[in-house]
Amino acid sequence: MYRTVKATSGRQIFQPLHTLRAAEKELLPGYHPFEWQPALKSVSTSCHVGIIDGLSGWIASVDDSPADTVTRRFRYDVALVSALKDLEEDIMEGLRERGLEDSACTSGFSVMIKESCDGMGDVSEKHGGGPAVPEKAVRFSFTIMSVSIQAEGEDEAITIFREPKPNSEMSCKPLSLMFVDESDHETLTGVLGPVVAERNAMKHSRLILSVGGLSRSFRFHFRGTGYDEKMVREMEGLEASGSTYICTLCDSTRAEASQNMTLHSVTRSHDENLERYELWRTNPHSESAEELRDRVKGVSAKPFMETQPTLDALHCDIGNATEFYKIFQDEIGEVYHKANPSREQRRSWRAALDKQLRKKMKLKPVMRMNGNYARKLMTREAVEAVCELVCSEERQEALRELMGLYIQMKPVWRSTCPAKECPDELCRYSFNSQRFAELLSTVFKYRYDGKITNYLHKTLAHVPEIVERDGSIGAWASEGNESGNKLFRRFRKMNARQSKTFELEDVL
Repeated sequence: MYRTVKATSGRQIFQPLHTLRAAEKELLPGYHPFEWQPALKSVSTSCHVGIIDGLSGWIASVDDSPADTVTRRFRYDVALVSALKDLEEDIMEGLRERGLEDSACTSGFSVMIKESCDGMGDVSEKHGGGPAVPEKAVRFSFTIMSVSIQAEGEDEAITIFREPKPNSEMSCKPLSLMFVDESDHETLTGVLGPVVAERNAMKHSRLILSVGGLSRSFRFHFRGTGYDEKMVREMEGLEASGSTYICTLCDSTRAEASQNMTLHSVTRSHDENLERYELWRTNPHSESAEELRDRVKGVSAKPFMETQPTLDALHCDIGNATEFYKIFQDEIGEVYHKANPSREQRRSWRAALDKQLRKKMKLKPVMRMNGNYARKLMTREAVEAVCELVCSEERQEALRELMGLYIQMKPVWRSTCPAKECPDELCRYSFNSQRFAELLSTVFKYRYDGKITNYLHKTLAHVPEIVERDGSIGAWASEGNESGNKLFRRFRKMNARQSKTFELEDVL
């Protein structure tokens, strides 16, 4: 939206509010007419709905912050229409390229949507006169990944549009902004409840929208993949990530996952989680808490939003880099032949590691591992730098091999289309992950005896199966939404019009 308003003039336009509003009108949801067949259940048929209070329909609550400042959102169907109209030219271009007769193609379009949701800490204003709101925010957004058409008499659907940059903030459309702490399950479910209801209604209906001058009908398929593990566990009713049930894709416990590192298959699903929650709630076999927990494999809250069992490529990178950072630290301190070292010793190894990484790799120490640091740390140069501090040749070799394997495995879950971009690494993935697991359970046994981190388990055990099912992991990651978070921060700090009334609308 900001890009387009700016791009028309080539410079930032400071104009009276009403003219800016007019320019924004057609860029914002709520501008284009459309209809649903059959009409959506418990959703108004009105098309011209702009920004709404995310809590509309809920009774006002007595709380620290006034309820009408907590959340703003677009109505889901209205936002989808706006996003499709943005792609109108691309869709028409795709139809022309495939030589599909224009008037013949009015029905049978299906649209694949990626949903992302992420919490942000500290979003305080620098100098705002705005309403008092919590300092944490959650953003929910969606990306149109592809549009395909089932032509009459054809078996295969033909893809006429595929998002070239599924992880850019340009393709990631914000749907809802909430000043809520993502850990506050009750508030989060309350605010996302209406979104879930609209999404469920849209699954059973088709959208009639004018594209390229003709009315066409679209069906939507939603895939919630842009969530980090914390959010998935929250949405799917699983215990938090420190749980013995280590995985959001399979039923393995931490101990099992560290014994058998690579042989697991994806078993969990939203429906199964719902069934398990019912078991947990009713306890039909009158079991003890421990037995019951084992039966439901750590499902102890009601799953309220369907997510697609996958792994988030960005957080996978970050989780694994954190783990490697700790291995480097332990190797510098030769933990493999020491009993439990003191905190002082650990601190000195960490200082040595940070100093070396800063000197050789220009890597400043970070409080919390972020994507950029993770990318620089997981390289051959970084391992060479660390090896200078490791005395034993044998350990150096093991570290080099571990990193070498990781570097070969990584493109498989990072790339948008692994079968095209890195077919060799994809073929070798299972072999590499077996060898990687073997190294962990022998040379680095001191770290992986009976324990393993969540993302490392997923990296070793589940990647090939997900790629086979979805064709890609990287394209479905949460990066677009994370980049959008950065923009949100900027707009909130700098560009929110300094008046109480517009503020929330502006940063949406």
